[in-house]
Amino acid sequence: MLAALGIGSVDELFSDVPKRARIGRLGIGPSREEPEVVREVDKILARNRPLSGFANFVGGRLPIRYVPAAVDAMLSRSEFFTAYTPYQPEASQGMLRVLFEFQSLWVELTGLDVANASLYDGATAAGEALLFARRLHDGHRFLVPASLPWEERSVLQNYASGPGLIVEEIPYDPGSGGLDLAWVRTKVGQGDVFGVLADVPNGFGHVDPAVLDLKSTIGAVPLVVAADPLSLTVLEAPGRYGADVVVGEGLGFGIAPSFGGPALGLFACRKEHVRMAPGRIAGATLDADGRRAYALTLQTREQHIRRSRATSNICTNESLMALAFVVYATLVGPRALAQLQASLAERAKTLASALGGVPGLLAPRFDAPYLGDFAIELVSGTAPAFLERLRRRKVLGGQAIVDPRPGAPKTPERILVSVGASAGEKEIQRYVTAARAAVGGGGP
Repeated sequence: MLAALGIGSVDELFSDVPKRARIGRLGIGPSREEPEVVREVDKILARNRPLSGFANFVGGRLPIRYVPAAVDAMLSRSEFFTAYTPYQPEASQGMLRVLFEFQSLWVELTGLDVANASLYDGATAAGEALLFARRLHDGHRFLVPASLPWEERSVLQNYASGPGLIVEEIPYDPGSGGLDLAWVRTKVGQGDVFGVLADVPNGFGHVDPAVLDLKSTIGAVPLVVAADPLSLTVLEAPGRYGADVVVGEGLGFGIAPSFGGPALGLFACRKEHVRMAPGRIAGATLDADGRRAYALTLQTREQHIRRSRATSNICTNESLMALAFVVYATLVGPRALAQLQASLAERAKTLASALGGVPGLLAPRFDAPYLGDFAIELVSGTAPAFLERLRRRKVLGGQAIVDPRPGAPKTPERILVSVGASAGEKEIQRYVTAARAAVGGGGP
């Protein structure tokens, strides 16, 4: 190939790629027999530490929950598991029904009228909601909680940068971690705000009662609620307290974490705004013989309509992950899902109370209700160092609540602790014991 191109080397072939962007030689070495390669790869894999070997309290926006074997069995069926993305109008009746049922589940949880057939993940669903709100209301400022995880704020800022919009952070009460409604009222009164986002639970893991009064505070400005689906099995549906659009991350519903993905973006809105929504919508109808049939009812993406009228450049949806969501929710059922959330809340309360007795820890950090997640704060030391000392004791203690981006303001040393379905009495005690030893830098 190089000879045909008249190029002397591979480095010359890639000369247009800046040197700082190249990864260099991989160091693979000369070719070897297949059994030898397998043995070498096995040695590398043996260095992995499986999640099952740890007491795990990491979760937050990407919760880790048990996935029944039936979910993977259904996903593996050849009718669904295919290299071809079933996003074209000729999608099968089976897949269209799955998407219709998926939409129906999210509508039921959110209390809104219509949901789309899914987006890529929770963060980009929030980004699409930002653009959706701008189509509904004039202005240049989109308000989000300062407690919103930095990764999600970053995605929102990326979405806002193209059309020249501004993402502005809402201060929180230092005692409760809740939204400062007075600040919101003042900012909206000044004009130029086209949307407000609230998350349930918030970035500190707490359920902010102020969210219930947010719509009455902002009036005609669209309200976006980013909600955890499991929390909506026990909390008021956002549509009932004024949300115009509800987004979320569906990974915890039948989807196991796998190095960060795949994920599942959830999006629902009111019927009168459906033509402003991104993506596509599967609907139910009757065929020529009067039998129930399914069709792609609305597609507002640029492949199907003029680009100037497209609501988004999203080109597909997470069909297989939507199937996992439907199978999981159907298998477990609404009563058991609510019981699971209640059980996690009880365990979280037990752990927070125990950690509150550890000298050097403030747990929970905020005086507000919480479900499965809550924030703790270190009196001294850093959150990453504390988490590393826990990890050495086979405890994954949570996620540091810190924005690592250059120029980000310094914040207190806080950790989001997530109590999952695998956190029983033994795991909770392991965490507390490890925390007593690790706080303040105690031991390796």
